Amino acid sequence: MFGFYRFASVSPVLKVADTAYNTEEIIRSAKIAASNGAAFVVFPELCITGYTCNDLFHQELLLQNSTRSLLKIAEALKDSDAVIAVGLPLRIFGRLYNCAAFVQRGKVIAVTPKIHLPNQREFYEKRHFSSGRDLLCGVAGEAGVPLCCFIEGAGEVPITNYITVKGCASCNAGSEVRIGVELCEDLWTPAPPSGELALAGANIIVNLSASDALVGKRDYRRNLVMNQSARCMAAYVYASAGVHESTTDMVFSGHLMIAENGSMLAESKPFSRETEIVYADVDVERLNMQRLSEGSFQDFDSRAIIARAATLEGLRACDTLQYRYVSPTPFVPGNIETRDINCTEIFNIQCAGLAKRLDATRSKRAVIGLSGGLDSTLALLVVAETFKLLNRPASEILALTMPGFGTTKRTKNNAVELAKLLGVELRTVDIQKACLQHFTDIGHDPQKLDVTYENVQARERTQILMDIANSEGGIVIGTGDLSEIALGWSTYNADHMSMYAVNCDIPKTLVRHIVSWYADRSARLEACEKSAELAPNEKGEALASVLRDILDTPVSPELLPADSNGQIAQKTESILGAYEIHDFFLYHFAKYGATPEKLRYLAKYAFKDLHTDEEIDKALAVFIRRFFTQQFKRSCIPDGPKVGTISLSPRADWRMPSDSSFSDWI
Repeated sequence: MFGFYRFASVSPVLKVADTAYNTEEIIRSAKIAASNGAAFVVFPELCITGYTCNDLFHQELLLQNSTRSLLKIAEALKDSDAVIAVGLPLRIFGRLYNCAAFVQRGKVIAVTPKIHLPNQREFYEKRHFSSGRDLLCGVAGEAGVPLCCFIEGAGEVPITNYITVKGCASCNAGSEVRIGVELCEDLWTPAPPSGELALAGANIIVNLSASDALVGKRDYRRNLVMNQSARCMAAYVYASAGVHESTTDMVFSGHLMIAENGSMLAESKPFSRETEIVYADVDVERLNMQRLSEGSFQDFDSRAIIARAATLEGLRACDTLQYRYVSPTPFVPGNIETRDINCTEIFNIQCAGLAKRLDATRSKRAVIGLSGGLDSTLALLVVAETFKLLNRPASEILALTMPGFGTTKRTKNNAVELAKLLGVELRTVDIQKACLQHFTDIGHDPQKLDVTYENVQARERTQILMDIANSEGGIVIGTGDLSEIALGWSTYNADHMSMYAVNCDIPKTLVRHIVSWYADRSARLEACEKSAELAPNEKGEALASVLRDILDTPVSPELLPADSNGQIAQKTESILGAYEIHDFFLYHFAKYGATPEKLRYLAKYAFKDLHTDEEIDKALAVFIRRFFTQQFKRSCIPDGPKVGTISLSPRADWRMPSDSSFSDWI
């Protein structure tokens, strides 16, 4: 469903060289994983015999029993459609190989011999095994079919590290699953096989491993798996041997991991003495779509790898998500430490971009409209920090507050206080008289509170900003954010326009967190610039207090009159829907090309305790309609710095016809 497949990674209890015991435990845990919906179950390297058998691998009985065990595992799971990957020693063409074997519906589908054999310190695999490099490079016959090995009881089995999946009736995406195979050391080499396998189309990499436990090695191994999944733009399913391997010279921790494109979806606790299973619901459709738009997967000749592919009969898709966290705020880091790091970097990018523009234009001043709302607040903080970087006085920043028919005391007072605390020049230009004159000029009834009533105010403000910038030798700093750009929530050639837009790549949910981060940072400052009215510590606290009140203020353009109590009447989220829902849609739509049905499904899963289904459905309809119909505004937006992986700049990141139809999406 929607391209989700459940993968399981298992580290079973075992007894070294006891194939009968190990086989029963593999069967038992494989059935548990399959019953929990796993479509693919990965066990550790040489799990049928145990990795630490050493010279026992040269015993005929152990080799015969390991092959019999493979057949027994296949037979025991013949009624299951799950794919089981197990490790065992196999004789092929008179040599012994450390292999991964794949079984499904009672058949051995493929075997993969290990390519890179460690032969240093505690590992001496070359003493027992041959590298499978030549076998994997071999292709038999004119048709280009892979080499095969004969396994008694299983017949001819393809030798390959690339497995494709036939599409199934219940899921069109089934044929889009392609599996690459590595064994332990393969990942640790300078050029892991998974790199070429990914270029050939593999979007799932499985690794059957036996990696020992050393101080610091767990973190290093974790980074390897996450980084390789990111480089390959794939899911990486890793299963390593556990504590029941021989401890003659080393100990194994049973490290299990499932990563997806650089993010860890599931990971086991170390040193478990019981059979451990971790699960993750992998979004294969998302990986495929991301490769189409972002990956460099088009310039590789993959014919040789594809020619040796084995084929699975099908792969069961997830009916429901259970082993996957879907963040309701994908633009915002989940923990405070990461949030602080990201906010610092984003803020630095904004400041660096503006500093370059100020230098290039030789601007005497930066001019900004300050409403007392979130976006203009963040923009002013960026401008103030940039002037510090350039060793220019804050007095060269000109903030304009331009009260209109909907301006409330709360936002006006916050704007005034913010400008005062930052030391910038503040001017007040009341636009009501000019707007009333304009209503008269164009023959508009000022009692008619329609889009003309609103846009006249927005354009009057922009005209004032532009004209004052001209007279002061400055540039107008834009305040609009990525969410507003996506929804077209701006007046064309008004707040839509500026001379440099510092917030253009930051969605509303992230704007909120950056302002919150800045408030926390201000409150923590041990010392700050001295002020005539405030002691250094008090100034930081006062700034934080103003910022927190701005954060608590409802988002509004304040273009319609306030209510009878003088409070904001025009609340953006009451009209459009919650910004966190729209940002969620934007992330999955623009980054991964998710269909409306998938957007709805993911949103209801992520927001199940936060928003009703009705709110989500309503917001989705608004998002689709406005995203398409407002493209003409995005086609001519000002310059601004890119800070994340999603941008709607028409010059590089998002090129879309302004008159395209959205009928297929609704």
